[in-house]
Amino acid sequence: MINSTSGPGLLFPKGGWENDETVEEAAVREAIEEAGVRGELMDCIGYYNFKSKTHQDEFSPEGLCKAATFALLVKEELDSWPEQSTRTRSWLTIPEAVQSCRHAWMKEALEDGFCKWLEQE
Repeated sequence: MINSTSGPGLLFPKGGWENDETVEEAAVREAIEEAGVRGELMDCIGYYNFKSKTHQDEFSPEGLCKAATFALLVKEELDSWPEQSTRTRSWLTIPEAVQSCRHAWMKEALEDGFCKWLEQE
């Protein structure tokens, strides 16, 4: 997980995807840019709805967004990465991550999606 740049708590690397990439490619890119990790993208563990102030507009006044969440089997920690000056990565157990998570939807992804995915593996 990574620190939030807008307040307390930890987050998953996340972000939008570019027009020329798939949501899976975006997940891999965000992991590199924000957390400085590379690895094998595993299954999608679920889709989670959340509100984003930066996505509020006339079409979505509440800023509703949907996140596709993936498990990443980390195989490499980079010594330098694009957002290392503003982001710190942390390695936590699932219970520690749930307790440290900034957003309720990310806690749900950990408790429900990730734990269910682990049981299937």
